Amino acid sequence: MLQSRKICRLDNQEIVEYSQAWEYQRSLVAQKINNSQLDDVLILLEHPPVYTLGTGSTADFLKFDPQKSEFEIHRIERGGEVTYHCPGQLVGYPIMNLRYYRQDLHWYLRQLEAVIINTVANYGLKAYRVPKLTGVWLEGKKIAAIGIKVRRWITMHGFAVNVCPDMSGFKQIVPCGIVDKPVGSLAEFMPNITVEKIRVDVAEAFAKVFEVELVEQ
Repeated sequence: MLQSRKICRLDNQEIVEYSQAWEYQRSLVAQKINNSQLDDVLILLEHPPVYTLGTGSTADFLKFDPQKSEFEIHRIERGGEVTYHCPGQLVGYPIMNLRYYRQDLHWYLRQLEAVIINTVANYGLKAYRVPKLTGVWLEGKKIAAIGIKVRRWITMHGFAVNVCPDMSGFKQIVPCGIVDKPVGSLAEFMPNITVEKIRVDVAEAFAKVFEVELVEQ
């Protein structure tokens, strides 16, 4: 557990190309490996339409020819299967040194899920976990995907919350390799919800769950 309240920098960005955000994460991880005293960072942003596949994921979950995709496809170093990012989805990339929290990846994943569950609870909705699966569900639909990479206990990648995206891109894949549970968005339950509103709520929930003081940079 935390011995004292840590500072975590909040880096709010708008729509950022996936490759640019990916390189930014890598640079922050490298900096923290070289200097463990650097503040943690929570990056919140959106991406243009893009598909990403985890380290061990299979292209069998793509319903199209990857050589003919209209959107970018990246195979990245996180865990998990294929997922889809697009505007209207809030993506969070925590760059954290788990040595100052708990050196337990299962704990960290459950904490990220708690951030989303607590955020949704602000609207009187009861999101939940599904045993043996990573992510967050609401009324039978997966509204948030989580995939991480940890190097020397420094985290990267993170979570994606479907707020009000164009869901058509998900039809081209088997999201997270789960064939029997559909994906959904918060907009299905809250028609006027916006990414900007959820962005504020996620930041507040993150600060409470991880017991940090968020300082916007």
